[in-house]
Amino acid sequence: MADAAALTEPVAPDALDAEDAKIVTLARSARARTGAAHGAAVRDSDGRTYAACTVSLPSLSLTALQAAVAAAVSAGAPGLEAAAVVGVDDLDGGSFDDPGLAAVAEVTAGAAVLVAGPDAAAVHRVAS
Repeated sequence: MADAAALTEPVAPDALDAEDAKIVTLARSARARTGAAHGAAVRDSDGRTYAACTVSLPSLSLTALQAAVAAAVSAGAPGLEAAAVVGVDDLDGGSFDDPGLAAVAEVTAGAAVLVAGPDAAAVHRVAS
């Protein structure tokens, strides 16, 4: 895995703009619907959203963020504006390590990435 990315101080979900709050909600819903460890959602540069959860099969393993990026890319997304991951247990260390971060950056360098714990009561941004 790549080096862990630093996180900003957390904010309440209601402090996010409406579009960022939407992808946090979609990520949380994907996680709840499937019972997966993590849920993720991305917003492409056309405003479309894609949600996914952790994939853990004998023949395929993807983090939720990787799966959401894959869904967007396979649908022809021209770029990404933002991504969100919900269900991260240990945010106290101030960093987030997920190979999906590299996937987001490959599609669009500088896309915003939001990270929240299981209850999504506080949302961090991956520092740029």
